[in-house]
Amino acid sequence: MFRLLSKESNIFSIPVYIGVLLLIVIGFNFLDLSTLDFFSAVITFAGVAMGYFCFNTIALNYQTHLPLFLYTAFIFALYPGDLDIGIAVSLFTNSIILILLTNVDISVRKNSYPLVGAILALNFIFLPTTWPMSIFVIFHIFGTSDRIGLHLFRLFYGMFLIALSYFGLAYMLDLNSWNPTYFPFGDFTPSENLEPLIWLIPVAVLLLHAVMDHFRHFNKKSPVSKFKYTFLLIFSLAQLITVVLYMGNNFEYLLLMAFPVSVILSRMLKFLPKYWMRECGLWLIIISLIIFKLHGYYNFNI
Repeated sequence: MFRLLSKESNIFSIPVYIGVLLLIVIGFNFLDLSTLDFFSAVITFAGVAMGYFCFNTIALNYQTHLPLFLYTAFIFALYPGDLDIGIAVSLFTNSIILILLTNVDISVRKNSYPLVGAILALNFIFLPTTWPMSIFVIFHIFGTSDRIGLHLFRLFYGMFLIALSYFGLAYMLDLNSWNPTYFPFGDFTPSENLEPLIWLIPVAVLLLHAVMDHFRHFNKKSPVSKFKYTFLLIFSLAQLITVVLYMGNNFEYLLLMAFPVSVILSRMLKFLPKYWMRECGLWLIIISLIIFKLHGYYNFNI
């Protein structure tokens, strides 16, 4: 199977995977009509579908089917069918931010910061727990920009415009109360039931091995690969902070990690020294995701 997925993808591959994604979203929503939320499902589909295009923009997948397949498998395993609108919007906005910040045209990246700031503010309105994404973008500016002050001003200007519009609309609608959830920096309550995550331990171990192997061979990487991989790791760290601090028992938060984990694992599998290791690693990931998905229906006990 690994050999089949290692073949080069073409222009027709992404529409096929998007079609499979559409079937997943429609299938899970119609299996439980009581939780059907059309608007959330549409936003989820749009956000995840845009993730397929991020593989080409970040260009760390060697144009193979493997990362696309892993991404689809993670979506299938982690998508609950009634995704919270905040997480759905976050998936959509994260994909847009990745596309903008990884654009090959430097002028597009530099001029996109007001739009990125506006997107981050909009994302915060729908899901305040995604504030680490703002830290990620600020670090990205410090690490890549030649005019840090100007680009930070553009970023905060975009945030200010959305904030001004939001508070202005709230004032016009006479919404004067403040919701404390918009300040998610208080007490963090740890999850009480993490048993389902036990089935994802093999994926976590392979992910840890992938990151360690990257730094073990860091000096052998090209400058472009080092930069892009570092970009992806910082993005993953921002998502991981949100997951660790705010996931609780809402395991759909793990969808925020689907894209970077797919890229990291696909690169790790590609560079394993033996073919049987690649094949076993791939099947280990697939079986772990399937058992995790089935646990939600049959509640396996360990």
